[in-house]
Amino acid sequence: MMRKESLRSIKSSSRGRTVDAERGFVIVVALVLAVLYFMLMALIMIDSSRAQAEAQRFRARMVASILAEDGAEAACVQMVNNPGGGPGLVRNEHGVAKGEYTRVDKNFSVAAYADTAGVIHQHAEVKLDGTVIDGHIRIDYSRHSQ
Repeated sequence: MMRKESLRSIKSSSRGRTVDAERGFVIVVALVLAVLYFMLMALIMIDSSRAQAEAQRFRARMVASILAEDGAEAACVQMVNNPGGGPGLVRNEHGVAKGEYTRVDKNFSVAAYADTAGVIHQHAEVKLDGTVIDGHIRIDYSRHSQ
């Protein structure tokens, strides 16, 4: 059998020997820790919502840029179908892109504009300048903006 003297930890934490001030101190420490814990959780939630909004804006910028390039490609199809120039239109669930191809002699210019659909709207532009020599297309300058 175990003796009472061997269980010192139980004996030292007896409720009968605790003072009211010690009980109050323990309650205050527990409340402070709970408040700090909930403040940390709130801070983590605020930071995660900020990061999610930043990721959504980045995705919208990338989608707008890709749509503008799709609009430029649609306009470049006119190089074959309509050598004088013409519009190209791309419309899908991500947004709308419009490209315009113009050609004067051997020089050509492509301008494409895109707007995204969804919660966050972004606008992007692509402009290409180049020449067509003996059926070979050379892009001299390209500009991408948002």
